[in-house]
Amino acid sequence: MALIITLSNHKGGVGKTTSTLNLGAGLQKLGHQVLLIDLDPQANLTTSAGIKQTDKTIYDCLKGTQAIQPIPITDRLEIVPATLDLSAAEIELSAETGREYILQELILPLKAHYDYILIDSPPSLGLLTINALTASDKVFIPLQAHYLAMQGLTKLIEVIQKIQKRLNKALTVGGVFITQYDKRKVLHRDVMASIRAHFGALVFATPIRDNIALAEAPTVGQDIFRYQPMSYGAEDYLALCQEIIKRYA
Repeated sequence: MALIITLSNHKGGVGKTTSTLNLGAGLQKLGHQVLLIDLDPQANLTTSAGIKQTDKTIYDCLKGTQAIQPIPITDRLEIVPATLDLSAAEIELSAETGREYILQELILPLKAHYDYILIDSPPSLGLLTINALTASDKVFIPLQAHYLAMQGLTKLIEVIQKIQKRLNKALTVGGVFITQYDKRKVLHRDVMASIRAHFGALVFATPIRDNIALAEAPTVGQDIFRYQPMSYGAEDYLALCQEIIKRYA
């Protein structure tokens, strides 16, 4: 039965989409069956995975016009792509009864087919993010090693707590990890210490180092393991995947 994980941070540019793709690819590399769901109207995960135009998108699934039809990326790694039309979903679904549970209902028949389902949520706290969190077992929070990393996190934690209380009692914050990290910079080391002091054991030991290959890989529609398997990015995401597997085995 799949462990469903949403990656969420309403601050943009923290590496959320990059992490969703590369955690999925890393877990697949370690022998697991993985499904990615792009729930961000920007559709960056879809583009980063090399998926071109398709009519098998999460938008149509949310509207109820078709069932989820995952598209293969590589062996044991599949994706449900997004489209820019998804930006209209929040308004279109706002009057639906049980609108917070739509994604949960869509995913339910798929859970037995995967070990992990990773959801890339939009950088907002609207209905799409609420759907993602309501459908999930865990939420992972990527944080930049920047001074303002934890600014605004209070609101995200509040939303998670409300969903725990009202919509999904099983949801927990499953982990926090640091992205774009450079240990040579005093500021980055200080921010990491602050994040560890704040979140304690929730912080994964592996930071994702700043690595140009992670920025380049999406331009050719590949994960880091296919694009540059010997890079720091590949090394870090594989180590993070091993931590995730150990923590939730």
